[in-house]
Amino acid sequence: MKRALTLIFLALATPLAAHDTTAGSLHIDHPWIPVPTATAKSAAGYMVITNRGHEADELVEVHSAFADQTMLHTTEHADGVAKMTHIMSLPIAPGETVTLEPDGLHVMFMGLQGKTAEGDLIPATLVFRNAGEVAVEFAVDAMDDHPDHSGH
Repeated sequence: MKRALTLIFLALATPLAAHDTTAGSLHIDHPWIPVPTATAKSAAGYMVITNRGHEADELVEVHSAFADQTMLHTTEHADGVAKMTHIMSLPIAPGETVTLEPDGLHVMFMGLQGKTAEGDLIPATLVFRNAGEVAVEFAVDAMDDHPDHSGH
């Protein structure tokens, strides 16, 4: 009986652990931010977006009350120095998966509002050119606990 209850619990918990959202043909997998330090003024957000449809789409904005300003950034390396650059939008071709990850593409939350702790969920809205507004929650995770999306 105990084993059966454990299996039922695991089956029910799996969708929650997945932490994903679908909007039309777009699949957004595990939006997350590393736990910001107590004095942090900014934080980076990551996720994986897959376009399962036949039409291109584009992430054009991100909104959140968590920060005064939210932008899309990419990280570029030149002469051993990493530099973040604002990008106006993030195209997602049909059948393509785009990974926002540390040291690469990311959402930049600037002017943080309030404190967060590991396990918190930060509401945000992703705005796509075709799919429109998509409500998501960025999980506040320990940096070393983030999912490995290298296989996507």
